[in-house]
Amino acid sequence: MTAHTENRLAENRPAELDAGAEAPVFYDTDEHGHHPESGTMLGFWIYLMSDALIFAVLFATYGVLSRRYAAGPSPADLFDLPLVALNTALLLFSSITYGVAMLEAEKRRMGLTLFWLGLTGVFGLAFLGIELYEFHHMISEGAGPWRSAFLSAFFALVGTHGLHVTFGIIWLVTLMFQLPMHGFIPENHRRLMCLGMFWHFLDVIWIGVFTFVYLMGVLLA
Repeated sequence: MTAHTENRLAENRPAELDAGAEAPVFYDTDEHGHHPESGTMLGFWIYLMSDALIFAVLFATYGVLSRRYAAGPSPADLFDLPLVALNTALLLFSSITYGVAMLEAEKRRMGLTLFWLGLTGVFGLAFLGIELYEFHHMISEGAGPWRSAFLSAFFALVGTHGLHVTFGIIWLVTLMFQLPMHGFIPENHRRLMCLGMFWHFLDVIWIGVFTFVYLMGVLLA
């Protein structure tokens, strides 16, 4: 290094370094920093697995108690398969509309994203409305959860799923307020991804409920 170059470096050196201060260290966030998206998705996968264990226990409990009618009504006496099939279709359509909303979000189309999210919420509310109607009808006929072990297991399983759908709709509405306020920032993208995983998970669980509880309950009663 020439003397001229050394003089120029000395002139451009910050005063903090001349005073003996340590030079700031800059880390490459891609290699050394925290990955919020990876951490969030991993944490949410762990949550979904724990939720799957809860539903597995509820399914197992229903499997053990599904024939304990206590001289009360059986699934064939209570379940309206066409109505339940309609409810299943509503939840499946809500999964499709959420997928379309994610595609629109990838294209950063705010209006269409909110439209499809709103339509997803409408399908979810319709699903809950039919489920509440079913519960009300069964209880009014004297088939409440206290009537038999079968009905206790049924209300526990289906009611837990309904609570999850309710929480999903609340989460959905919250996101519909956050998106216009903050735009398609990485945090909102992560929230959309997590909600999508949660919503599709509920669809899978409901397919199991429809098959194992309603369909088999009526056909094998």
